[in-house]
Amino acid sequence: MKIIVTGGAGFIGSHLVDKLIELEHEVIVLDNLSSGKEENINPKATFVKCDITDDVKFTSPVDYVFHLAAIPRVPFSVENPELTHDVNVSGTLNVLECSRAAKVTKVIFASSSSVYGDQKLPLKESMRRKPKSPYALHKSIGEQYMSLYDELYGLPTVSLRFFNVYGTRCDPDSEYSLVIGKFIKAKKEGKPMVIYGDGEQTRDFTHVSDVVNGLLLAMEKPVHNDIINLCNGNNVSINKIAELIGGEKEYAPARKGDVLHTLGDNQKAKKLLDWTGRVTIEEGITEVV
Repeated sequence: MKIIVTGGAGFIGSHLVDKLIELEHEVIVLDNLSSGKEENINPKATFVKCDITDDVKFTSPVDYVFHLAAIPRVPFSVENPELTHDVNVSGTLNVLECSRAAKVTKVIFASSSSVYGDQKLPLKESMRRKPKSPYALHKSIGEQYMSLYDELYGLPTVSLRFFNVYGTRCDPDSEYSLVIGKFIKAKKEGKPMVIYGDGEQTRDFTHVSDVVNGLLLAMEKPVHNDIINLCNGNNVSINKIAELIGGEKEYAPARKGDVLHTLGDNQKAKKLLDWTGRVTIEEGITEVV
């Protein structure tokens, strides 16, 4: 099948492309390399350097589109709401329009657990969205656009809410990697690991290989016009992550827009996708370190 991956030079996108190539699909990577790296791109994929905010056209026929391109940084979105809106919202709309014109079979959208904000745990898809940052709001709007295009134009879509993805190739400056990539970088550079707040905030970490598996299942399963959490269903404190990595710690003031705790409910993923996370946090950190 012919498959497009926006953001395919990035952390999660490049792992997805590798798996799609392994499964012998024809893969086209769309990326502007603003945060992705050309060396991440599988040599068997076709690379098109472009920006999703431009008038990009998909060459028909295209079977599936994985839309992962974004500026996934909460603090950056707080400081630059207009720029991040242009990429995360207008860019998403452009991808949907291109997908509609190319008669794509399904669009799989990378959303985020940040759309929940601070709510009673565990976080379930039936909960109201309560974004606390422009980035979270952008992902919420993206989900609604996905649903609208499914209902209004008959373009099948599904939104997957990622929960703090980590693994090899993670960008230490990316919100996806959160503290793990940053802590490992600091350790390698002989610097202290900076913990914002008291370190007792928790996150539901998901290994990138599990996320890729969830993306593939969302493509294969007959699910559409839906939102699904991809999470392990357990959370770990930032202090615990620092202990697992090991090294000197330094505490700094809490950041604006960050939620205190995340813990996802993954029952919907189990039911609709037959998906569950397999990699433990101890195994995942050992691999990355």
